Amino acid sequence: MKKIFKLLLVALMSLVTVACESPAEENVAEQQLEVTPNNIAGSWALEQLNGEALPEGSYVYIDFVRSDRTFTLYQNVDSFGNRTLTGRYFIYVDEEMGTSVIRGEYDHGMGEWNHRYIVESLTSTAMTLVAKDNAEDVCVYTRKDIPAEIVGE
Repeated sequence: MKKIFKLLLVALMSLVTVACESPAEENVAEQQLEVTPNNIAGSWALEQLNGEALPEGSYVYIDFVRSDRTFTLYQNVDSFGNRTLTGRYFIYVDEEMGTSVIRGEYDHGMGEWNHRYIVESLTSTAMTLVAKDNAEDVCVYTRKDIPAEIVGE
């Protein structure tokens, strides 16, 4: 009887040890955040556009300010040298689609962003935006500081 009890005890301890092991880091998905001005505030770098990395030497950075819902966009993809654009952004929920959407208006009468973007994914380190009118237009941003030489400081 003691022998059976010892075997059961060893088996139970083995099960407890296996159950207490933590899952591998790579299997833990990063938590999705609610799409709010607070959660998108800060600077982001465009890492992928339509599944491809930006050409070498090209960049797009956007800095969202929570308090007044403004943005500053720094980019060199459609101009010679650095181009800085400013404006306001708006977040709303598309009731029909049941998803958060972000849109923007440029200052100085320059119009609206080309698209309204569905926020497909938002974590503390990454954000994926999909154009509402073109599901093939996908932008993947990562949270990253804007280099001082681009900001002009």
